[in-house]
Amino acid sequence: MFMAAKPKTLQDAFYETLKDVYYAEKQSVRALKKSAKAAEHEDLKRAFETHAEESANQVERLQQVFEIIGKPQRSKTCEAMQGLTSEMEEDLEDFGDSPAADAVLVGCAQALEHYEIARYGTLKTWASQLGHEDAAKLLDETLQEEKKTDEILSQIAGRINVEGSEESPAEGSGKGKGGRKSA
Repeated sequence: MFMAAKPKTLQDAFYETLKDVYYAEKQSVRALKKSAKAAEHEDLKRAFETHAEESANQVERLQQVFEIIGKPQRSKTCEAMQGLTSEMEEDLEDFGDSPAADAVLVGCAQALEHYEIARYGTLKTWASQLGHEDAAKLLDETLQEEKKTDEILSQIAGRINVEGSEESPAEGSGKGKGGRKSA
């Protein structure tokens, strides 16, 4: 006789999403290090390096959350993060030698940040609803860092987007091939 599967709970959703974010955050560390190497603008390079360090600490926080809820630290492939990092790599190939490269990098990085903001906000809410207040505090700490990084990227974008909107060398700006300039 067929037995019905046990209904999934909010606790199950919390754990599955936590595994997803754990994977995503580890991928984010790699993407940020790669972005720091690719960035030309010093402020952008520094922002990526700083957030890569923060993200490494965020991975450790997630490990603490697994401990708090009494579940093993496991990653679950995050399709969204794979798509976002794949798009970033494609954009780096397409725009890597252009004046718009840093602007494109910021756009890709903000897409990553917005995904993480959405996920950490959800996890924080669920942790509170499930009575995991210590976990909610850790998740909120990370959420605030993600929001701060997004703000910093927006400020930097305001400065570098002007450079990326300049006429490209192919259109006769006279800068020659690969005419990126540093700010």
